Amino acid sequence: MKLKTVEELFPLLAGKNVVMANGCFDLLHVGHVRYLQAARALGDILVVAINSDHSVRKLKGRGRPIFNEKERALLIGSLACVDYVVIFNELNVSKVLRTLKPSVHAKGTDYTEASVPEGAIVRAYGGAVKIVGDPKNHATRDMIRQIAQS
Repeated sequence: MKLKTVEELFPLLAGKNVVMANGCFDLLHVGHVRYLQAARALGDILVVAINSDHSVRKLKGRGRPIFNEKERALLIGSLACVDYVVIFNELNVSKVLRTLKPSVHAKGTDYTEASVPEGAIVRAYGGAVKIVGDPKNHATRDMIRQIAQS
């Protein structure tokens, strides 16, 4: 299984060019896949940090997540471009970034390099923030709305 704890990941990543991507990934869609594929191309190993169920509920509200954290981890981990998955309980990925210190923190096109909330943390330890993936024209909330209206 690709799902690991931060403690398990730390020794596995030593000496590697690590890229980290993160998100809720509640309803996996083509935008997520393209984002992760583009992120993987930036390094040797792609670690995807997934918000825990508690974290998703706090960020997205009642009724979310649709899939629990273990199911979301299994879905993301099944992608060939993903090497490891870690689940984090905080509202943002800062703690994981401070611990694992990936070479690159990849974010989707709904951000700019200047607007990434964790950017200062990544740059402080010498890492880079990169914006990758399709233009933001896929959104889980829109998919939920469309399914509900069908």
